[in-house]
Amino acid sequence: MQPIPKKALGQHWLNDEISLDNMLIAADVQSDDAILEIGPGLGSLTRLLTAAAAEVTAVEFDTILASNLARHVPAANLRVVESDILRFDLTTLPPDYKVVANIPYYLTSKLVRVLSESPNQPLLAALLVQKEVAERLAAKPGELSILGVTAQFYWEISLGPVVGAELFTPPPKVDSQIVVLKRRALPLFTNIDVRGFFRIVKAGFGARRKTLLNSLGAGLHLDKQQAAALLTQAGINPQLRAQNLSLDDWHTLYTAYIA
Repeated sequence: MQPIPKKALGQHWLNDEISLDNMLIAADVQSDDAILEIGPGLGSLTRLLTAAAAEVTAVEFDTILASNLARHVPAANLRVVESDILRFDLTTLPPDYKVVANIPYYLTSKLVRVLSESPNQPLLAALLVQKEVAERLAAKPGELSILGVTAQFYWEISLGPVVGAELFTPPPKVDSQIVVLKRRALPLFTNIDVRGFFRIVKAGFGARRKTLLNSLGAGLHLDKQQAAALLTQAGINPQLRAQNLSLDDWHTLYTAYIA
């Protein structure tokens, strides 16, 4: 008897062959690749991954699904780990592994942060996420969020095909989209303190509806005169909002702040 998807875990299973194939294409899965799959569920994607890659580590939080996966996908190159992916030790994976996953919507932001900050970042991650979240990850200045800034700091982002809600079991309320995070060959910025950089970014987004003059002042404990001087030094209009800044703008602001 097939397990019933658990709403609390955001389980929406995808069996559409074209969409599953598109996941492998987006990840450019090669025969010598080591793959991390997150939330394999019933194993529809796992089956394709084990046939295409050298090794697959499938991390599944659901005890029942984890215990049944090896039976559903009897492949010698499959390792099943019952774990919360946010607690899984990514350093146990080979260098330059790839992530291929249909992930619960609620997990996206935390997972991007974990992958980004890991000492063993994947070479590439092809994630099937809520379409709106995919667009936020790839957003341009004017629509950037702290999630978009974080993702683009570490990764080159591209969008893949949209996957309609009707292709999932059970159907979610919104469509999904494949988003590809490709690790930057070189850091976007050099000679910066990453923690300090994101302190500036978090301060700017701390009061999203307020201007940078107000949000930076509050987030960095500056009075309005100090905040205005900082923004002027960086050549940024104090009346802009955080979502209007490019990553280069944030770097300029960071440089002005530490000067």
